[in-house]
Amino acid sequence: MDQHAQLRRTADNLQTPEASSSTFSDGRTFVAHMLAGAAAGITEHTAMYPVDTIKTRMQALSHPGQRLHGSVVRALRAVVRREGVAGLYRGVGAVAWGAGPAHAMYFATYEQAKQLLGGNRAGYQWLPTAAAGAIATIVNDGFMTPVDVVKQRLQVAHSPYKGLADCTRQILQHEGVGALYKSYRTTVLMNVPFTAMHFSVYEAAKKWLLHVDNEEAEERLSVQLVAGGLAGGAAAAVTTPLDVVKTRLQTEGVHSSKRYGTTAVLPVLRRIIQEEGMATIWRGMKPRVLFNAPAAAVSWGTYETMKDLLLGPEAQGHHHH
Repeated sequence: MDQHAQLRRTADNLQTPEASSSTFSDGRTFVAHMLAGAAAGITEHTAMYPVDTIKTRMQALSHPGQRLHGSVVRALRAVVRREGVAGLYRGVGAVAWGAGPAHAMYFATYEQAKQLLGGNRAGYQWLPTAAAGAIATIVNDGFMTPVDVVKQRLQVAHSPYKGLADCTRQILQHEGVGALYKSYRTTVLMNVPFTAMHFSVYEAAKKWLLHVDNEEAEERLSVQLVAGGLAGGAAAAVTTPLDVVKTRLQTEGVHSSKRYGTTAVLPVLRRIIQEEGMATIWRGMKPRVLFNAPAAAVSWGTYETMKDLLLGPEAQGHHHH
């Protein structure tokens, strides 16, 4: 989810006039962006995976009569007690396998779209950058939604699947390809406010932090980490209800016999509120914030470091005037 953060950085780095002409003439930059993006994606998802498992457990409907855990700590204890630490990592293979290509595609799409929309002209081009981000997100979600379905079905308590391949095979056999995309609409819908929120909080936080300590702008990384963490956390918190809908659609029919009979967001939300109360749609907010805040920071750190390694420090030259 937090590619938005690093690409914001990419945008900042490509905004300088001396860089703007060479975005595409230099194939190496492009490959470097893709590799950096893939590395950031995989690192971010695997580092924070146990928190994500807890989130799924808190949001998914388990078999009838089992209470959903309201507290992160209790949910964590339950998993470890029953399944050991390995239980926290069930389905991690799906993410490792999916996040790499998806993130690489994300960056590729973002750079292409930005180029086409004129986002690389001198000066800060807000609209093309945001539009490119949106297009990239929709493409990325196309890759990540099926991965996420398989992942969540392996994460739920007493998952009936043997593993990655088995889960994929069973879904395709019994429910068809459509089941992998049931939550696509919700995902895209969720990522629009998520991205908007991420961008705006990030920009505001950066301004505020740089204003607070008017040191040399050398302090870029720590500022980015804090701003990124705030942005990731805020965006995750606000979009929690949509995430609950996504989880329910993705795990539909695994344990509970409940069927929502629609993939439209509002009817599903309404039904969850009616049947389970208002609090349910905010389930998993804490682990979401716990996942997204450091993830935004982790993925930036990784992205920056990789970019330096692949492109050499001269790519950062304009920071050190």
